[in-house]
Amino acid sequence: MGSLLILLVFLALVVGVALWAVGIYNGLVGGRNAWKNAFAQIDVQLQRRFDLIPNLVETAKAYMGHERETLEAVVAARSAAQAGLAAAKAHPGDPAAMAQLGATQGQLDGVLGRLLAVAESYPDLKANQNMMQLSEELSSTENRVAFARQAYNDAVMGYNNRREMFPSSVVAGMFNFAPAALLEIPTEKAAQVREAPKVQF
Repeated sequence: MGSLLILLVFLALVVGVALWAVGIYNGLVGGRNAWKNAFAQIDVQLQRRFDLIPNLVETAKAYMGHERETLEAVVAARSAAQAGLAAAKAHPGDPAAMAQLGATQGQLDGVLGRLLAVAESYPDLKANQNMMQLSEELSSTENRVAFARQAYNDAVMGYNNRREMFPSSVVAGMFNFAPAALLEIPTEKAAQVREAPKVQF
């Protein structure tokens, strides 16, 4: 009778520990899925932004014949930013991929800001209906990118905190839950990105 009681207590402990570990594991999986979903939202907004840029450049080109260098810089920065996004999509959360994405997006923000600043000195371009609409859509997209990036960073922070805290860290180590990297914008571009371009045509 005593050995049966000890066996039942032992089995109850084993089941309790197993359920506890499963709960932690499921929480880590949920956290990882949350930041991956948040990254997918960044992808959607950046793709929308990339789709707007060729139309913006084409519209500006008709009026800004002497600003070829600025227009070419926008096209080159868009290509680099697309490559950065492709690398991040292949390895979301990877520190090197996220750093590349942040750097290329910062560069694109910089050249777009220069393009829109130069466009200010072309009254006919400022009055162009297509340019006004594209600028408004771009500004709206910049806001969406900023919100998506904040949601991603919040999800990553929650996941990383969960995987680093004891006792979750034990389960995270056993099942190779790797840390995820934040999407940070390089310091020199940070202020520019936080404040979306305000364009008034």
